[in-house]
Amino acid sequence: GGERQTELLIRALAAMGYSQRFIGRKGAPLSQRLSDCPKLDRVEVRFPYFHGMFSARGVDLIQVHEPKGGILAYLAHQFMGIPYVLTRRTFAPPKISWKNRQIYQEASAVVAVSAMISQILTERTLRAKTEICPDALSSLPVELEKVQEIRNRFPDRFLIGHAAAFVPNKGQLVLIEAMRSLAGTLPELHLVLLGKGPDEARLKEAAQGLCNVSFEGHVENLGDYFTALDLYIHPSLQEGLGSVILDAMHAGLPVIASRAGGIPEIVKDRQNGLLVEAGNPQAIADAILLLYEDEHLRGLIGKRAEKYTRDFTPEMMARNYEEIYRSIHLD
Repeated sequence: GGERQTELLIRALAAMGYSQRFIGRKGAPLSQRLSDCPKLDRVEVRFPYFHGMFSARGVDLIQVHEPKGGILAYLAHQFMGIPYVLTRRTFAPPKISWKNRQIYQEASAVVAVSAMISQILTERTLRAKTEICPDALSSLPVELEKVQEIRNRFPDRFLIGHAAAFVPNKGQLVLIEAMRSLAGTLPELHLVLLGKGPDEARLKEAAQGLCNVSFEGHVENLGDYFTALDLYIHPSLQEGLGSVILDAMHAGLPVIASRAGGIPEIVKDRQNGLLVEAGNPQAIADAILLLYEDEHLRGLIGKRAEKYTRDFTPEMMARNYEEIYRSIHLD
């Protein structure tokens, strides 16, 4: 999610006429994906802290998208006087250390993707102010033939989806438990899990014996899946914001999400989605049952969700960052 948001911002800034330099680890997939981006100089480094610092020579501003990049930016600021902006997307607070405090204190601006993260950063880094700039939707492409292929694989099923890395804080175990409780009474409900990660073996073990759960692996065509789905669920135990939720909502999907982190800032309960208690499989099962049985409510929430996300464009995100960049140079 963070890499996708970085790519969206870089491409939107390029479309606005900005010249950019991307500094990333050698062989990083994001660098390859950006190979066709105009006015972008790509630099791949093996040792990002020191070699990467010298790669920043000549730029007017550094934008940091991941914590370790903060070290690069801090060093470039100390030795070359280059201002930098830090973006924080994860809910987990930064570790309290002298190094982290220095990196955050010296930043010209710190950006959080949600008010919840902003509050955490203010408390942890002792900064008086943190900017808030939400993530953007991806405008995922859709191929109708592939959508039909997905539906054909699950005939006569009410198709539920979830897309995220398979890591503990995403809550897939809770979702699998909810599907287990529904398997006997509503076999027409079917969950497709999209993604990969270190928790994959544990999740597959938890789903053993279930005919209503499928593992689709990592997929590039999320737009096709979102168009094929009837319902999307995001059961995170912790979440900075959840940009994939925006993509699902933009596809017109009714969404069930946990009341965790920054999620309630985009999912409004009973308006453009349903919020449930984090870590509660029964609450998820009850919400699934409600939307499955109430087609009118399902359609109404889906329409409201699509309308709500229309302003969460990469262009809008880039404009928000542009205001931050300009304020730094005006100061």
